Amino acid sequence: MASDEHPTPARRGGASFPARRLRRLRRTPALRRLVAETTISVDDLVAPLFVRQGIDAPVPITSMPGQLQHTVDSLVTEAKRLASLGVPGLILFGVPDRKDATGSEAWNPDGIVQVALRALRQAVGDQLVLMADLCLDEYTDHGHCGLLGPDGEVLNDATLELYGRIALAQAAAGADVVAPSGMMDGQVAAIRAALDGGGAEGVAILAYAAKYASALYGPFRDAVDVTIAEGGDRRAYQQDPRNRREAMLEIAQDLAEGADMIMVKPAMTSLDVLATARRRVPVPMAAYHVSGEYAMVQAAAAAGWIDGPAVALEQLTTLKRAGADFILTYFAAEVAEALGG
Repeated sequence: MASDEHPTPARRGGASFPARRLRRLRRTPALRRLVAETTISVDDLVAPLFVRQGIDAPVPITSMPGQLQHTVDSLVTEAKRLASLGVPGLILFGVPDRKDATGSEAWNPDGIVQVALRALRQAVGDQLVLMADLCLDEYTDHGHCGLLGPDGEVLNDATLELYGRIALAQAAAGADVVAPSGMMDGQVAAIRAALDGGGAEGVAILAYAAKYASALYGPFRDAVDVTIAEGGDRRAYQQDPRNRREAMLEIAQDLAEGADMIMVKPAMTSLDVLATARRRVPVPMAAYHVSGEYAMVQAAAAAGWIDGPAVALEQLTTLKRAGADFILTYFAAEVAEALGG
């Protein structure tokens, strides 16, 4: 018996023949565009940028071809280029010239990110959404995302007060969005309280809610000059890549604490998490296409094994299909140019 889902095949020349030919709508580029279920535009892109203190010229990042540790001046130039391409936002990571046990340069009003934010705000006004990564690992001499106890364990609650200081410093310097990435329990609530108590109620929080302890962050650590002391890792506070239900708990907790947006990281190896979260939460959701994902595409393209720009666009489109509202990607400028931004 025929049904709508399983129509009876038409007869042609005495042989079964499909009445529904799905290839009909793939026949031409215009048809494919017309029926595309997912599209990516320049509006979906956020560019991660690095700014380094104490350098006179931009420094190439060897493990991330095409990416730089910027001076403040070159950062401003790049931000203006992104704005001209139509990219709506950037997220800033700082590399200080002085590190200590507490990461005090992270909340120093004259720290590198705060200096850079003020310069960016003066240069681009509201043309770009200025996001600032909020963490301590780039600023501590031990490379962890929080204060350490006597036994080397990262102290959750003592770290939260420092996160509040960083949030206020970044807000005062001009950040539209602060993005806590340390994966401390209660970090969103602590930051929201600090911002609201400090007169920065309008600053939004993009929470790294589902951030896995991934092997794909290596090039990023080159970019920010971070080495974890004594060969350690962050598995005691970043999520176990084997867990998905736990990610939903993290997301729910960050939303309950006041997060305005959530992030899933790394992107391509977390498509199931991204899709599940999209079905469950109504807030804007970001995916971070991380340094290792970027570097692998660049390396394979340089070897002539793949079409790099095509793979980059395919991966970013897949992230949109899985549910991301916007994507943090080192391909932002390249893809914006390709899209005609």
